[in-house]
Amino acid sequence: MEKIEYDVIVIGGGIMGSCAAYQSAKRGLRTLLLEQFDFLHHRGSSHGESRTIRAAYTEDHYAKMVLAAELLWREAEAEIGYKVFFKSQQLDMGPADNKVLQAVVSTCRKTSVPVKVLDAKQVMDEFAGRFQLPEDWVGVVTGLGGVIKPTKAVSMFQALAVKHGATMKDNVEVNGVERENLTGGISVTAKSGERFWGKKCVITAGPWIRKLVADITGSRVVLPVQPLETNACYWRIKEGREGDFTIANGFPTFSSHGEPHVYGTPSLEFPGLIKINWQGGRECDAEGRTFAPLPSSLCSMKQWIEERLGGLVDSSAPVMSQSCMYSMTPDEDYVIDFLGGELGKDVVVAGGFSGHGFKMGPLVGQILADLVWSGSAPHDLSHFRIHRFQEAGER
Repeated sequence: MEKIEYDVIVIGGGIMGSCAAYQSAKRGLRTLLLEQFDFLHHRGSSHGESRTIRAAYTEDHYAKMVLAAELLWREAEAEIGYKVFFKSQQLDMGPADNKVLQAVVSTCRKTSVPVKVLDAKQVMDEFAGRFQLPEDWVGVVTGLGGVIKPTKAVSMFQALAVKHGATMKDNVEVNGVERENLTGGISVTAKSGERFWGKKCVITAGPWIRKLVADITGSRVVLPVQPLETNACYWRIKEGREGDFTIANGFPTFSSHGEPHVYGTPSLEFPGLIKINWQGGRECDAEGRTFAPLPSSLCSMKQWIEERLGGLVDSSAPVMSQSCMYSMTPDEDYVIDFLGGELGKDVVVAGGFSGHGFKMGPLVGQILADLVWSGSAPHDLSHFRIHRFQEAGER
């Protein structure tokens, strides 16, 4: 069997790995994308019908990343010829003295994201009575919001990667990455006994990243990434009002701050249904999740729907739910860094996206391709270093 050496081997075929494979192949690099399950599976964090894109962040660096990612989403759509990103406004709401909302306004102004602050009556007028806020609440409306279709988006980037010459293999469970002594490159081994060779490697293993990185490094590097099981819940819009909750009729993506922290998207993927979720979940093992709804969150969501959506959505129970996983870090910041040790700068790790990473996929893919091939990226990645966790523990 002929030994093929790739320029870049990407481990993990979710949104981050698929974008990294696309960006690498687009640069003319011989690229291999490996996935442990079927491509487009529903066992991780990159499947489903909708994800929110928003620039409403409390941190400047994330807002800047979203602005850059939006352009890359548009470029990919133009290349493939169909849409996966549907733009809307974003509405953040909560008590007027909420520190998160105040920080969002400050960040938007510093990063030139269009923003306006509305009182409760103005929110009702702006959104034609679809949101009803207490008198002491405000709404923060930003110009960049919207919905991304995740499974379709992952498929898009995989198709683009193949178009640019990438090789894709699924049902390949990687259990080793090591330095190849003869060539100085990287050897990637699979549980099946298969072996692949490359000059560089990118690891984007989602909820499985902690175990894989610990196995590769002999526990020299242990990423504190905890999988969290959550559910996307869909609620039925009252008959005759279905059109009121669509992007075409000005309904925004939204987030309600405080307890409970609720967020949602316009009616798009399922006619007559709207996605409204609780920001949270239960800790799980990536291989041991239940796929069952989280009953503890339903009570608070029902009450929020009753009080905030003016009786226009049936709050008795969600009509369907979809299980998903977050990969949480202690500070909820990403991990994007070189693995170091004997692998040096030839292996880059990206994970721990903590429930707010999908929208960044095209930009993270570009950053990973930059890091793995040139050793640097034109972005401030200091917030995402692996060793920050060790440093925090030493304080």
